[in-house]
Amino acid sequence: MFKKILIANRGEIAIRIIRALREMGIKSVAVYSTADKHAQHVKEADEAICIGSPQPADSYLNMQNIVSAAVLTGADAIHPGYGFLSESPEFAQMCEECHLVFIGPKSKTISLMGNKANAREMMRKNNIPVIPGSDGIVKNAAAALKIANKVGYPVMLKAVAGGGGKGIRRVTQAADLTEAFNQAQEEARISFGDDRMYLEKIISPAKHVEVQIMADKTGHVVALPERDCSMQRNQQKVIEETPCSQISARERDYLQQITVKAIKAINYENVGTIEFLMDPDHHFYFMEMNTRIQVEHSITEEVAQIDLVKEQVNIAAGKDLSISQEDVHVHGAAIEARINAEDPSKNFCPQAGKIAKMVLPSGLGIRIESGVNSGDTVSPFYDSMIVKIIAHATNRQMAIKRLLDALTEFEIKGLVTNRDFLIALLNDEKFQNGTYLTTYIDQEFLSNYLKRLRNNEKEAQVNGN
Repeated sequence: MFKKILIANRGEIAIRIIRALREMGIKSVAVYSTADKHAQHVKEADEAICIGSPQPADSYLNMQNIVSAAVLTGADAIHPGYGFLSESPEFAQMCEECHLVFIGPKSKTISLMGNKANAREMMRKNNIPVIPGSDGIVKNAAAALKIANKVGYPVMLKAVAGGGGKGIRRVTQAADLTEAFNQAQEEARISFGDDRMYLEKIISPAKHVEVQIMADKTGHVVALPERDCSMQRNQQKVIEETPCSQISARERDYLQQITVKAIKAINYENVGTIEFLMDPDHHFYFMEMNTRIQVEHSITEEVAQIDLVKEQVNIAAGKDLSISQEDVHVHGAAIEARINAEDPSKNFCPQAGKIAKMVLPSGLGIRIESGVNSGDTVSPFYDSMIVKIIAHATNRQMAIKRLLDALTEFEIKGLVTNRDFLIALLNDEKFQNGTYLTTYIDQEFLSNYLKRLRNNEKEAQVNGN
């Protein structure tokens, strides 16, 4: 087993990993930028080392500095968390070349599944249902137009190296395709240094359903209960839950079976997630794979009753999985809300500054994962998510109630957050009955929510006068 692991990340995921390592008796090394000198993950780790200035490219994306820090501190392995370098085949390969264990899949697997066109083709060849669209890379707008006319509109143009909603454009008619293709390609080039594109027909209306997997070095694969991640804004997840309330036990078994088949086909190792779209007739289509732990892993841990971070470390150390597929059961329901430092009334503009006061909720079935405390400063250089609140209960209705109570109890001063937006979502009828789809926030909920905000402001002004 490893004696010391460096965490190539920051914030709540770094703290989550540090605490798991502590329970396993493994020393932790935190890395930090100059902006994060006093951050909570730095305080919690056994050791900490500065890797650069505030800009991500100079610190948390600086592969050479991170590997040097691991070598300098005598770390055996590097855990990348999520985001930053977690899905970089170059970083994984650099770790391998420097005799550091990368806690994740092999670099060639990351490269295969990170190229979304190749991943799609691999799934198709192994009889995993895929979304109709291009076979491989689309060379130019003219080729994209030809494919779109064949599969039918609307279509989605996607960057091969895409992520975080970048390099993606929805096209509803042929007249708009050329401009959209050129815009998405340029955005992909700037964001990822890779302007290759592919095309898929849009499955809409749809639910975004994903399956968490674990796979060890001896070929054992386990698929855990699915997550419903359909509550999205601008293709970014806002609230996640498990299990999906609209999926039957038979459908769950089917999803797990095709997921295990897909994972075995690519000889995957460690923890990952296969993402699917589910159409109104409950047909499932492979969308992409995330070759890392995810933000929403916490709800799966609650319902599957397993520690995914510890499993990651054990798999990387050569140990077998702690459970088999027969051991997997659905234990109640869990829901996660992401609290971001952002202002919903101003197009969700990110907020930065000092947290004057923060009160975190507690209670039965409530789990908090946070990278900040009262008095900390939220930096403008990184992601705006500051706290995750997870509610677990024996059933979905109770989990919703617990999460609502927790969000109401949550208090922060000094920064604007999306807390009230999350409360409104949880109280919404479509969330309550589980029928919400990936387009719900953008196409229906948000406009009504902002209208209510404006009306409330007008009433407050009238009452104030």
